[in-house]
Amino acid sequence: MAARRRRRRLKKSTRRQLQGWGAVVAVAAAVWVAGNWSVVWPVLVAVLAAALAGGAGWALLRAHRRTVSQDRAWRAREEARARELSMAEVDALSWQEFETYVADLCRRDGCTKVVVSGKSGDLGADVVGYLADGRKLVIQCKKYAAHRSVSSQDMQKFVGTARLEHGADVALFVTTCRAFTKDALGLALRQDIVALHRDLLGSWVKGAHLENLIPLNGSGGGTRRRPSA
Repeated sequence: MAARRRRRRLKKSTRRQLQGWGAVVAVAAAVWVAGNWSVVWPVLVAVLAAALAGGAGWALLRAHRRTVSQDRAWRAREEARARELSMAEVDALSWQEFETYVADLCRRDGCTKVVVSGKSGDLGADVVGYLADGRKLVIQCKKYAAHRSVSSQDMQKFVGTARLEHGADVALFVTTCRAFTKDALGLALRQDIVALHRDLLGSWVKGAHLENLIPLNGSGGGTRRRPSA
């Protein structure tokens, strides 16, 4: 107990000594500054100006970043609105007209020998053609309401025929609905099927090139590419 009291007294004594030396140093510094004010004040002014300039620059940078972020968000909203305006016309098409429209989009983007099946029993090949680089393109078109989702059963049927029956190099599942179910999208990724949901279709309608949309594959997270033979 006595040892603890001695340590406390020692700590208090040390703090008092430090405070005393601090006061001495502060007074000495004040005296030195007063005696050398003609030399000190330009330095203080320069430091203050630099601090003000740095603060102003940081504020401007933050304002710029905030403006850029807001502009990007606004552009994203406008692009989504524009896609929906275009998709309203697509929604008015019959399923036969939709398949013909998708074929027209393929031709617009440089695909050749584009053929529309336009009939049942086509084994998932609603549109067939060739990309500009010669790869065979096989497309399954599903004209669904926007609120629906493409099921894993729909995807399974296309997986089973796109390459085995039709010899597709690029298999594209395009739909007017907003999403694929988790199982359907997972199957598409594993089997290298390009899943083109409503938002990506809207971008295609608005002028995005098919070659640029293929790597986005449904979720926008990319897709595994088939190894070359």
